[in-house]
Amino acid sequence: MSDRVLTHLLGERAGFLDRLSDFVAYPSVSADTTYADGMDAAQQWLMRRLSALGFGNVDLLSAGGQSAVAAEWIGAPGAPTILVYGHYDVQPPDPMEKWDSPPFSLTERGSRLYARGVSDDKAPSLIAIETLGAFLAVEGQLPVNVKFLFEGEEEIGSASLRGILEKYRAELDADAMLSADGARWRPDLPTLATSCRGNAGFEFSVRTAAKDLHSGRYGGVVPNALHVMATLIASLYQPDGRIAVADFFDGVKDPTPEQRSILAEIPFDENATAQALEAVPVGEPGFTWLERNWLRPSLDVNGMWGGYTGLGSKTVIPNEAFTKITMRLVPGQDPDACVVAVYKHLQAHCPASATLTFGAKRGSSRAYSLLDNHPLLLAAEETLRSTTGRLPLRVGIGATLPVASIMAETLGIETVMFSYSTADEDYHAPNEFFRLSSIDEGFTGWDDLLRRLGQQSPDTYIPFRRKRSPINLGSSS
Repeated sequence: MSDRVLTHLLGERAGFLDRLSDFVAYPSVSADTTYADGMDAAQQWLMRRLSALGFGNVDLLSAGGQSAVAAEWIGAPGAPTILVYGHYDVQPPDPMEKWDSPPFSLTERGSRLYARGVSDDKAPSLIAIETLGAFLAVEGQLPVNVKFLFEGEEEIGSASLRGILEKYRAELDADAMLSADGARWRPDLPTLATSCRGNAGFEFSVRTAAKDLHSGRYGGVVPNALHVMATLIASLYQPDGRIAVADFFDGVKDPTPEQRSILAEIPFDENATAQALEAVPVGEPGFTWLERNWLRPSLDVNGMWGGYTGLGSKTVIPNEAFTKITMRLVPGQDPDACVVAVYKHLQAHCPASATLTFGAKRGSSRAYSLLDNHPLLLAAEETLRSTTGRLPLRVGIGATLPVASIMAETLGIETVMFSYSTADEDYHAPNEFFRLSSIDEGFTGWDDLLRRLGQQSPDTYIPFRRKRSPINLGSSS
């Protein structure tokens, strides 16, 4: 039997591309307040589109930070209620000179669409929106009850998301959450991510004098802020690649034999992956690439600056240096405690010749894992088996979907990551792209999954409606 909803979606592909072009044109960078107009414009565009498709209670939800866009359709009595999540904020486009086309102009080259935010997370979110809207256009109803939540702070750690969920608990209550964010691992392998690492981060600076100084008059006699910063950063790691911060690993357990066996069975070529990146594998000794990426924490410098960085030469001794730090965390780690541990380490290693100042923190979240028999996960697996011809592998991701753990802690519901972006699409780098083939794949997958969920009973989710601590990968893969 033909699927009229899917036929409608495939026939509207050109319209989808036009709308995606409009959506990515708004520079909705949450990390930089100079993009405030772009954030507002993206919010308004989402609200107009959701209203035009026939969804109700379209509104902005705020708890002090960037507002989230919400909407709903509650017209399927006896069916589950699914909260559909995505985010409209994007990473900064810098460095601009490394883009091959304007970052906020959707550009098709070959089999790819290029733009900032096209993969993370505007195309995947729009695929979900348009599929749900197509059900209303063609059939006049949805198979399930749906609530939407499109966040505006995911790229800065979901700083006010917890407040939004607590403030609007009744409006957002659902049986489970289906996320359009949380990219597929590889384009050649059907997968479902069932765990992600947590996240925390902050900025700090060092100051060594009242102003920049002439390197001839003062070189070798006053401290250089960049030298101090470089020494502090180097102190975070031991020479063998192990994180050197005391108490950072509190609560972290070594992978079990079961976990290691699971990961060893996943087809993955570490050397080929490194070669494709033109990089050399590094990290905590005694662990494989996937073990480090999914089961071990990391601590990274995201930016470090000071002094003169323009063209040519300027012979100064910088008096200030700045750094941005983030960490990816695993089950057992408390984000706040990890930040404190790094604070103490930097304070202990900062020389008396410099003043250390801690700056803004980013939002934080704990690591997350999904129970292996959750009904939404099982339905998503059957969808991918049906649409790809292969049972998907359950995998982890080294990145963070903050909403997953925050949702479990505040609303007591679980999250399945059902995104049609892919991890290699450069979504935190210049020339971010989205595969054109993923559009039809996404329409097909969302259509199939929604129909499967419509056959479930809300009672199926009752045993999973509880607050709990994140579990480890071994019990979910």
